[in-house]
Amino acid sequence: MARVLISMPEEFLQRIDQVAEGENRSRSELIREALRTYIYKQKVRQSTTSARNAELLETLLE
Repeated sequence: MARVLISMPEEFLQRIDQVAEGENRSRSELIREALRTYIYKQKVRQSTTSARNAELLETLLE
């Protein structure tokens, strides 16, 4: 597995650690899950936008 170095405010890191501890997960697991969720939501948004654009184009071409 690759390693990534990121910078963030200390307070944010403390909050991440609190959430991870509360869910009995490691910091890395929590951050990976957050990124998976973000990527999934981006795909859904892109798909929704593409569908909306296709509908608009169809309407214009009618």
